[in-house]
Amino acid sequence: MIRAVLFDLDGTLLNRDLSVRKFIHDQYERLLNVLVHIPKEEYVQRFIELDYRGYVWKDKVYRQLVKEYAINEITWEELLEDYLANFRHSCVPFPNLIQILENLKGSGMSLGMITNGKGQFQLDNIRALGIAPYIDAILISEWEGIKKPNEQIFQRALNKLSVRPEESIFVGDHPEKDIAAARNVGMRTVWKKDLHWEGSNADYIIEDLIELSNILEMEEAETNER
Repeated sequence: MIRAVLFDLDGTLLNRDLSVRKFIHDQYERLLNVLVHIPKEEYVQRFIELDYRGYVWKDKVYRQLVKEYAINEITWEELLEDYLANFRHSCVPFPNLIQILENLKGSGMSLGMITNGKGQFQLDNIRALGIAPYIDAILISEWEGIKKPNEQIFQRALNKLSVRPEESIFVGDHPEKDIAAARNVGMRTVWKKDLHWEGSNADYIIEDLIELSNILEMEEAETNER
């Protein structure tokens, strides 16, 4: 019987692609006086390329932007600080996020989150989405000292929720860091389909978070048939 649902953040609950695009548009406008010599769309697109979907930390991104575009009136450190302070204002959730969390909590599920990234930065984004009150255990890699796909971070989350792996489902978008890692621990898995990846060996595949309700109903039916 499934007693807990655990989530990844970026690309699963947070639409990071849209959030990044929204943020970098806003940053350009906010700092127009020092970035005006760069065409807006060129600045946006180059940031997105260098960011590599979040797998390159922003100190390197901004160092490269300052170098490439000869940005002299603001430092890369100040650009990074602007990112850390303001990204949360650009967070875009995937559709039906609050509804599915309310449905899960209403059905008695424990909810957890495991996300790689900087501690305070990720926590600010979680709070910006308005989902912190729904989550019983939030594990962020910087604060935990380990990160996905390390199996220990999954086991640590399960321990905090007091559930066994077979009593839990993990929902994520990355085929290896989320799905394969969770399966290795013994958890059921749901792949939040992402066209950037070719596929995933998950137990279930969804395109919309609201589909989780049907999956849990199927899991319960299978349990009752045993």
